[in-house]
Amino acid sequence: MQIDKTKPVMLTGATGYVAGQLAKKLMEEGFAIHAPIRNPEDREKTKYLDEIAAQTPGSITYFKADLLQDGSYDEAAKGCSVIFHTASPFFISVKDPQKDLVDPALKGTENVLNTASKTESVQRVVLTSSCAAIYGDAKDLIDYPNQTMTEKQWNTTSSLTKSPYSYSKVLAEKRAWEIANSQNRWDLVVTNPSLVIGPGINPYADSESYNLIKQMGDGTMRFGCPDIQIGCVDVLDVADAHFKAAFTPAAKGRYITSAANLDYITLAGLLQPTYSKYPLPKNTVPKWLVMLMGPLTGIPRQYLKDNVGFDWKADNSKIKKELNFEFRPIETTINAFFAQLIGAGRLPKK
Repeated sequence: MQIDKTKPVMLTGATGYVAGQLAKKLMEEGFAIHAPIRNPEDREKTKYLDEIAAQTPGSITYFKADLLQDGSYDEAAKGCSVIFHTASPFFISVKDPQKDLVDPALKGTENVLNTASKTESVQRVVLTSSCAAIYGDAKDLIDYPNQTMTEKQWNTTSSLTKSPYSYSKVLAEKRAWEIANSQNRWDLVVTNPSLVIGPGINPYADSESYNLIKQMGDGTMRFGCPDIQIGCVDVLDVADAHFKAAFTPAAKGRYITSAANLDYITLAGLLQPTYSKYPLPKNTVPKWLVMLMGPLTGIPRQYLKDNVGFDWKADNSKIKKELNFEFRPIETTINAFFAQLIGAGRLPKK
């Protein structure tokens, strides 16, 4: 499908971490963005986007909207050729998983895609899902072909009580495919990022990504870190993946968006040459000790049991081939991210 690039695009969650860099990319390319947000009057929330708009050929216009309110996105979608739906909370510890994670992810996706179905100008929706919709725990990969996740798999082990964030991503993406397949005017393309790291447009943003890298430098992991493997990807790559997913005519289906398969200790080691003065972890903690300490850190024992010591592998060949995609080196990404944390005063200068 050839997408009309002369029309505006709608971007949900524009003040968020991934969406911020996507907004920057779109405005640099000259696009007019319609950004539905909860409170358009809150200039403190929009100031980083406004600064980018002032320096680029594109523009951004804000609309009042609520993820949980039917029809809330209709006005923002008018005249748009593409809808980017990135808005979904990413927090591991929540008081009420249904209210804090599942409802915003699922109902928000329903509302946005129902708006796409009502809006004649919309040709394509690009949804931000996650590798969490593909697997629940690293242990699950034992049963996958070649012990590697691909776009063909779905997470079947998460639930409202076990990894509710992952569960919310499964429900939201499956619902998106149901809605997309119920009509034939617009098509759906999905990105499935692994752990997103790298500098955001707002150096003071709050997300699990910032928390993890901060803990590597603030002494939290000075005695070592658990042997947990993850996938990582630069936030700029995730923005580029959304852009290519939107405007590559042949783009279709899901795309694992992950640059590297590594573990916490390897990730921390990439900081060592430049930031050796910081109390970076230099060794892994034995699993038995991690299990013992888990409750003190707030990490569920079940999560540690099913993730510590297991291989994490994702096949990113589909996005490389179909979207002609090249990933940035994670070493560059994490060092730039660490530098941003120091520059913002979130880590001390040494």
